[in-house]
Amino acid sequence: MTIHENLLGGPPPTHLPDDPEPREALANGTAPADVAAKYPASSLAWAQLADEAFERGSVVESYAYARTGYHRGLDALRRSGWKGHGPVPWEHEPNRGFLRALHGLARAAQAIGEQEEYERCTQFLKDSSPAAAQTLG
Repeated sequence: MTIHENLLGGPPPTHLPDDPEPREALANGTAPADVAAKYPASSLAWAQLADEAFERGSVVESYAYARTGYHRGLDALRRSGWKGHGPVPWEHEPNRGFLRALHGLARAAQAIGEQEEYERCTQFLKDSSPAAAQTLG
């Protein structure tokens, strides 16, 4: 038995493939809108746009950016074999864009009073990655 073996018989963790270009562009100070335009499949770029919009009080804009990142992430997860449930570990850096977008969607949904969406996204984040839920708040 390996240390990472799932003893409960659930699905294995999903690890998105690395996509370093958008991450490096953001780390080097490229504007998130420019990164999203060049790499529209990058959940990380959309999550960053959502965070920046939320911080400046543009909650509806944040919601839209986060929803885009969330759906781009779902597409990537499905391409990586995810079947709609199971762990998406925060510890695997390429997963963080999706998890940040999911958190941003929950946060913005709560801010606009969309309680059902807030609860669904919050639970989805906890179920996908307890470490992400704790880290992101």
